[in-house]
Amino acid sequence: MGTVRLGKRTDNRTPLIKDFVPLAALDDLVFGAWDIFEDNAFEAAKTAGVLELSMLEQVRPELEAIEPWPAVFDQRYVKRLMGTNIKTGANKQDLADQVRDDIRRFKTEHDLDRMVMIWCGSTEIFMTATAAHETVEAFEHALQSGADEIPSSMVYAYAALKEGLPYANAAPNLSADIPALAQLALDNGSPTAGKDLKTGQTLIKTIVAPGLKARLLGVEGWYSTNILGNRDGEVLDDPESFKTKEESKKSVLDYILQPDLYPTLYGDLCHVVRINYYPPRGDNKEGWDNIDLVGWLGYKMQLKINFLCRDSILAAPIVLDLVLFLDLAKRAGMSGIQEWLSFFFKSPVHAPGLYPEHDLFIQLMKLKNTLRFMRGEELITHLGLEYYD
Repeated sequence: MGTVRLGKRTDNRTPLIKDFVPLAALDDLVFGAWDIFEDNAFEAAKTAGVLELSMLEQVRPELEAIEPWPAVFDQRYVKRLMGTNIKTGANKQDLADQVRDDIRRFKTEHDLDRMVMIWCGSTEIFMTATAAHETVEAFEHALQSGADEIPSSMVYAYAALKEGLPYANAAPNLSADIPALAQLALDNGSPTAGKDLKTGQTLIKTIVAPGLKARLLGVEGWYSTNILGNRDGEVLDDPESFKTKEESKKSVLDYILQPDLYPTLYGDLCHVVRINYYPPRGDNKEGWDNIDLVGWLGYKMQLKINFLCRDSILAAPIVLDLVLFLDLAKRAGMSGIQEWLSFFFKSPVHAPGLYPEHDLFIQLMKLKNTLRFMRGEELITHLGLEYYD
């Protein structure tokens, strides 16, 4: 999580974030999960092949103790997956009630004080909000009738929010980003955050694009392509799931570059995003970006980026960060959308009528200023005139 500056630059007060705000200790965390496969956490991690077996063996007993509960799953929403560890029920309300029972039982069995739910499931097919998503009453009617507008991720989000849990969506699905669940979060005092963890190619975009815009370098085209071979890549090989991811990844440049304000520089930007499933690469994702730039007097330039990264290695630590920050928000009496956690997401959830902030550096300032606000410290504006009075 790094450090946070407090006060003036001359005050030399820069504590670690974990020492500045009262986060839960990692040793106090207990993990539980649902999965469409029956493997315990050790077997699942071994199959995934992200970590070396010698490392997994060091925590084998702890991982083997995490056995997944049967999952809410419908292949219509994630077409490239099939599982055997699946809940059955009379309708989607029944399935949500089963998830709530799992939550309560887990809390009792482990004598837990608080809980947080993070959706780390696969990308579902592209959906937009409908009348079924407008109010809590309409949503619950849709659950009871088994409406197609309610995918699995919404069942989990509903169950978490009904239990008053903080909830984050690490995938690009709608999930809790609908009016009904936004209201339920406020009603039950649940902080929420999402969508779609910002870990690889889009992380790089939110670092590079603000710099290009700051220097008013024109961008004529931005071509992005990825190869990955893990289960995420397999799921995204389905065009309907890819559409959900594509919408999340492509929105970033529109909001950072603001072509409506800078039409000459960015009004005709050609932005292309491709993801290719390539099994030999496994979890080791590779992203290529070709950026066609236009400089002073119309002279053209190019920037090329090749990011060889590890998907899960980038994602896992920020899932932990989100657990700790959402738990902190809950204890601080915060509820509903937590825009200060946009730093972690490709497609940040935001208030209606407000455009999302995608610039990574503005997001980081917002996050740290929120922590300063929580602790009664002066907010940092970087104006700096006091040093020259």
